[in-house]
Amino acid sequence: MAVTVNASTSSGLVWSSDLTGALQLQTNGTTVASTATNGNFAFNSGYGSAATAYGCRAWVNFDATPTIAASGNVSSVTRNGTGDFTVNFTNAMPDANYSAQYNTRPSSGAIVDICNISSVAGPTTSACRVFGGQSSNGAGRDPVVCFFAAFR
Repeated sequence: MAVTVNASTSSGLVWSSDLTGALQLQTNGTTVASTATNGNFAFNSGYGSAATAYGCRAWVNFDATPTIAASGNVSSVTRNGTGDFTVNFTNAMPDANYSAQYNTRPSSGAIVDICNISSVAGPTTSACRVFGGQSSNGAGRDPVVCFFAAFR
């Protein structure tokens, strides 16, 4: 079944669905967004075709105290020590195979050139431990601002 809104399949806007439950949104004959029966969402962001979107599942901006300035799907941040934090998720990840990104903005004159996912406790479905420090001696350093994001 296809529903055509003020258009044909080659021009205008077309919204269609089939008996499997997949949805498709087209404009001028090009699919711009769709959902597959497995729940995957795809969209065309100017590259010529719709591709599966892998969204950010959690993100946070926090300082060394740790006070959260803004976040999505992060319930809290725990300070484990100097430059060492655990980011706790509000809703668990489906597994621990997500890609976590961590970066910091150091204070004036402070060197924070190591920003990584901690080897002490790897990513879990409920949290991710991160570390920021100095490569010359491996010592932890508290940054002014920390940035974390997890994608799956």
